[in-house]
Formats: sequence, structure tokens, C-alpha cells
Amino acid sequence: MTTTRTTAPAHTAKQAWATGLTAFAAVMLMIAGVLDVFRGIMGIAADDVFVSTPRYVFRFNLTGWGWIHLILGVLAVIVSLGLFQTAMWARVTGVAIAAFLILANFLSLPYSPIWSVVTIAISGFIIWALCVARRPEGADAATTRPPAP
Repeated sequence: MTTTRTTAPAHTAKQAWATGLTAFAAVMLMIAGVLDVFRGIMGIAADDVFVSTPRYVFRFNLTGWGWIHLILGVLAVIVSLGLFQTAMWARVTGVAIAAFLILANFLSLPYSPIWSVVTIAISGFIIWALCVARRPEGADAATTRPPAP
């Protein structure tokens, strides 16, 4: 008796790590985006949570920082939804959004120093996870080739 076995492609450890890192980046970008939306709303409402710094080098008022964080937060949430589907555009855009989050939080350090440092660290992990994770070799070929006639 002979039996034919069809084996599914082996799911290697590297592919599992890539999937896990992309999911990690998606969740962390979603969290950073939602928290940045809340931070933006607090800044626009001129909440008393933020420290007042009259002699800061970058002269944005608190409402301006609120709008910047609100827009970046909304974009981060949208990109994180694309990361859950492992879209390549979302990975590239996720790195860019995380870099902008680092820049915006660095510039707003005097307004909320502890939270800015925490968000900078989270965004650094997001960039690392999106840059280290590789797509499986067969995934690029399967998604870029048009179907045979």
C-alpha cells in the first residue's frame, strides 16, 4: 500500500517570529495612537495636566501640540489596522508614523516629560519590530503575480 501525503508548507520559526513581531507592532501602534488621540484632546481642551513652559525654544502653544498629537494618533490607529492585515504599505507607513511620534514627543518633552519618554520608547520598539520582521518568501511571490489566464 502506498499513500500519498501532501504536506503543507513548513511554518518555520522565523515566520512565527515575523508574524509575532508584526502583531506586536500593530498592537503597540494602536495603543500609542489611542493614547496620542487622548493626549491631543487634552491639549486642545487646554487641560491643566500639562506643565506650562513659557521659555521653551519651540514656541508652539498647547492647542497646537494638541492638534499635532491628535492627527498623529488618528493616523497611527489607521495604520495599525493595516498592520493587522500584514500589508506592506502599513509596515512602511508604520515606521514613518512611529518616527513622527518620536519627533513630536521629543519636541513636547517640557509639557509632559515622563509620558513623552515612555511614548518615545514604545515608538522605538514599534520601529524595531517593523524593521526586523520579514515576510515569508512565498508571500511576496503569491501576492505580486497576476493570476494565470
